[in-house]
Amino acid sequence: MPSGSARYYGDVARTIIHADLDAFYASVEQLDRPELRGKPVLVGGPPEARGVVAAASYEARRFGVHSAMPMSRALRLCPQAVRVSPRFDRYGEVSRQVMDIYRSVTPLVEPLSLDEAFLDVTDRISRYGGPEALARHLKAEVKQATGLTVSVGVASNKSVAKIASDRGKPDGLVAVPPGQEPSFLEPLPVRALWGVGPKAEAVLDAAGIRTLGQLARADPLQLESLFGSRAPLLQRLAQGIDERPVETHYERKSVGAETTFPRDLPDGPELRGQLARIAAEVALRLAKGGLKARTVSIKLRYADFRTITRQASRIEATCDLGTIQNTAAALLAKTARPGDRFRLLGIHCSSLAGGDEEQLGLWRV
Repeated sequence: MPSGSARYYGDVARTIIHADLDAFYASVEQLDRPELRGKPVLVGGPPEARGVVAAASYEARRFGVHSAMPMSRALRLCPQAVRVSPRFDRYGEVSRQVMDIYRSVTPLVEPLSLDEAFLDVTDRISRYGGPEALARHLKAEVKQATGLTVSVGVASNKSVAKIASDRGKPDGLVAVPPGQEPSFLEPLPVRALWGVGPKAEAVLDAAGIRTLGQLARADPLQLESLFGSRAPLLQRLAQGIDERPVETHYERKSVGAETTFPRDLPDGPELRGQLARIAAEVALRLAKGGLKARTVSIKLRYADFRTITRQASRIEATCDLGTIQNTAAALLAKTARPGDRFRLLGIHCSSLAGGDEEQLGLWRV
């Protein structure tokens, strides 16, 4: 049997594709409004309503703008940008069209959000003349049907395929041959690994681990001291090992975000500002997954580590930022007492609805 990080079925390596529509929301707006093509476009709420960037066109990204950034800051960085309010019904319509194209190739499609999906094409590649030919076919079909470009990564597992598609953006195609996963990952920064955010990157940097190759070879005991139970998974992914299957049906129960503060905070402007930021992140995650929620919960951890949750439900599901933020703020106001100090605040939305059932699988490491 062939060796390396690839998983084989007999003599055939598993072949996974990660397909990611480029700057999806902004690209749809430029497609529908030709006057926006070639211009920096920001999709999101208005700055006066504490809107956040849901998507930025590549013309805007050159100015340092990125998704989840406060719209006010994005417009300061790129004052010539055109701000467009999101049209999630339209994005969902285009997403369904693209997902149907993917399913015309294989039934093994795992949507991650409206604009991303994994495809297991192991038993389809021979009829298309190989993995890269199949990937080119997908790109051409999406372009012809929608006018949009999609970046594609091809590899023997989900993690490497995701990293490969990121390396080729925009409109790229990056294929990692079976057995070459470690050499492909070796020089890449640790941040390339999905699941390594700014905080984990800083921890690894302090330990002298800056590339995926260094992470792959690191002392497991050292990593365990840094990341606890997450350490073995992170190291396996850095080594190019990922056994997870493409899941066609996965129901996500909730969408949320939380922050541990560097110092304990009383109820006041700083804590409320953190609440607004977290609410914006949760609303963006819901919208990106084509989801709405009926229940909003807050999680509070006090200075003495006591942790409580409070929640409120509504009849109609929503992904509206203002509704989520106002509900969370009301829950906080009912809970906080003079003298309370908090070390953690979280907002979670549950009782999810909306979007295709398959789109509930927002994949996270």
